Amino acid sequence: MKEYKKEFISFLIANNSLKFGEFKLKSGRMSPYFLNTGMLYSGEAAYKLGKFYAETIKDRVTEDFNVVFGPAYKGIPLAVSCASSLFSEFGINRSYSFNRKESKDHGDASGLIVGKPLSAEDRIVLIDDVITAGTAIKETFALLEQCGAPKIVSVVVSVDRMEKGAGELSAIQELHQSLGINFYPIVNIKEIIEYLKENNTVSSEMIEKMIEYRKIYGTD
Repeated sequence: MKEYKKEFISFLIANNSLKFGEFKLKSGRMSPYFLNTGMLYSGEAAYKLGKFYAETIKDRVTEDFNVVFGPAYKGIPLAVSCASSLFSEFGINRSYSFNRKESKDHGDASGLIVGKPLSAEDRIVLIDDVITAGTAIKETFALLEQCGAPKIVSVVVSVDRMEKGAGELSAIQELHQSLGINFYPIVNIKEIIEYLKENNTVSSEMIEKMIEYRKIYGTD
């Protein structure tokens, strides 16, 4: 596992963003772990989170792109901090954009998009936190069709739970098949379990619960 992935997992745990215990998910499943990137609200955490997204883009995204897009609301600070880190850390200068929930009809910045105005020539890397059912991603695709129809070339997320949706595929696998784009998580749950084993971060009982949960709901 690459060093930045290990650092990211440690960062999530240190900031109480990755928790262990018993958590009821929206699906009704009882999960032994829970990820809440809403806990990463300090200036330091926001800076580091943007850097991890930027490093993942530099390391994994092979598609050409000129815009980092963050869907409102959680994606907004992610896109801004990621675009800033791409330049400050790696010298990669890209624009950022995000959407409003409601269109502005006055002033010189009307419409749904804030940041770089979008057109069909733009190629977007979409930034999001955790994909559960994929609803927000589908809504963003539909939104961008109304805003100049830029092309989304890939999606970068914080963690891939690698968990079945309604069928045998995960939400990310379903979206990849239906939309034809690549998804790049900073880490996935298998990497998290590997890290926990190597670093004795949680009890062996908790690791076993995570493994058992994956046997029931996990995908590869």
